[in-house]
Amino acid sequence: MKVMNLGMPEMIFIFLLALVIMGPRKLPELGRQLGKFMAEFKRASNEFKHQLEAEMLNIELEERAKKAPPEGQALPAEEPWERLMRPVNETVSRAKSGLLASVNADPEPAGPSPAPVSDEASAPAKSAGGQ
Repeated sequence: MKVMNLGMPEMIFIFLLALVIMGPRKLPELGRQLGKFMAEFKRASNEFKHQLEAEMLNIELEERAKKAPPEGQALPAEEPWERLMRPVNETVSRAKSGLLASVNADPEPAGPSPAPVSDEASAPAKSAGGQ
């Protein structure tokens, strides 16, 4: 089965042929009907695809259920303290890295630094007090 490749010249020829056969008044109506048909076809194909995917998922779940151990069989023992300590260890390691990052960061001044006192500002006070 060969797939038909339509280029620009072929599309123009088909359009002109449809224009001659149908006429300029019927062509827009024909285009609308073709668009509606294509939208309906796309919707139906998407619905079919979703049904196939759902059926494949159901089959996979049934196969997993067949492979699952019987209910009478015991599961391996689990150490609950490891499961409980995992979040604590992660929290401690995050806090430690945050603390190290804040300690190693360059300290920024907490407020505005005091302006240096110039000799000119202190000179009038000395001369006023000396007179």
